[in-house]
Amino acid sequence: MIVADSPDLSSAYARDFEQLWSTERVDGSGNFDTPEVAVGDARMIPLFCPGRAHKLAHRIAGALGRAQKRIRVCSPVITAGPILGTLAEIAASHTVDLSGVFDETQMEEVLGQWKADDPARWKISAFESLISSAPFGGKRSTPWGQGTVHDFMHAKATVADDIVFVGSYNLSHAGQQNAENTLEIHDAGLADRLAAFIDGLRIRYPGEPGVREPPPG
Repeated sequence: MIVADSPDLSSAYARDFEQLWSTERVDGSGNFDTPEVAVGDARMIPLFCPGRAHKLAHRIAGALGRAQKRIRVCSPVITAGPILGTLAEIAASHTVDLSGVFDETQMEEVLGQWKADDPARWKISAFESLISSAPFGGKRSTPWGQGTVHDFMHAKATVADDIVFVGSYNLSHAGQQNAENTLEIHDAGLADRLAAFIDGLRIRYPGEPGVREPPPG
């Protein structure tokens, strides 16, 4: 949980909420920019989907591409093209301390979907290259179904050097169409704490060697 005492930040979230509440529609919400907000020594920028989905995905990918010392990724799935492609390239170069954790069961389902979708098939090799080139853990969760326990690895945070992206957006292409929110936070101390949290999750959920595609049917 991130607690930030800022009227300017609160007003941005209130604006997004009012858009959703008054129109009763997700489409078109979050279609505004908020100036950078200072909260103590931290600098924060709120971004909302779907209105700023493209910008959000590329801001995260850009921060990852500029990272010099460390990258930590914690997301149920990793499917947004700009982010996945950037991570795969960084992992292959072995120039940055990169690691993370995802939900293994959900990513297996995604791989099956990509296999049946020609435009998305490139993501299969990109994801396989990522997890074979960098230490990633995977939470073996219960497949979703009516009445099943929801024990997914559902934490969502990305650290690129001293920049943190945290919120409801889960680095997915589909998530860019939802009513999601993310805070971009520039704060070295918070980045250290979240990086340690993600490292702990990776150790807790080491996963299996590679992610398997789901069985047919």
